[in-house]
Amino acid sequence: MNTELDPKLQPKMIDMKTGLQIESDKTEEPNKGKILIDRKDISQIDISRVRRSIAIIPQDPTLFTGTLRYNLDIAGKCNDDRIWEVLGMVEMRDVIAGLPLGLDTQVAEGGSNFSAGQRQLICFGRAILNNCRIVVMDEATASVDVQTDAKIHKTIKEQFVDKTVIIIAHRLNTIMNSDRIMVMADGRVAELGKPKKLLQNKSSAFSMLVNNLTNQ
Repeated sequence: MNTELDPKLQPKMIDMKTGLQIESDKTEEPNKGKILIDRKDISQIDISRVRRSIAIIPQDPTLFTGTLRYNLDIAGKCNDDRIWEVLGMVEMRDVIAGLPLGLDTQVAEGGSNFSAGQRQLICFGRAILNNCRIVVMDEATASVDVQTDAKIHKTIKEQFVDKTVIIIAHRLNTIMNSDRIMVMADGRVAELGKPKKLLQNKSSAFSMLVNNLTNQ
């Protein structure tokens, strides 16, 4: 795959409509070419810096054993006021405030004492607090209701203005709010453009995909 994601779009939101394996541990080098972040080759960057710059929120995330505060702010750089502010952004403030120990609540192994949707929102809050340069959301709001989904995407636009946000999603409303749509086929970028422009082209892969989904 050969493409460039421009973080100057506010924010850069791309929906990839095929299975795409996202790797953040940098243990495997690309077969050819380079991966650049802010025009810097990641093979020349310390692996810990790469990991800190990327947040991946999968469909079924796990949480770390420890307190909720630790899960949200692993580096311990944020005060509680900021943590509560971010919890409000991701629609988790009332849930956490309703727990007897609040931010000091112990997270069970894998985060099993929270639902999949709640774990996704906690991970999203962590990405905001860590000020990650790149956020990959793989169906990351699939387990929340439509209203929460809309609020989360409003928060994305407000909090990740100068960041790269890659969204893998199947909800049409989520896709249509993107700045750019990327359609992939056979490991290659088949289409890349604004949603409305792609829809205007009735023969485009994205247009046909939308028609198929709406006619089901």
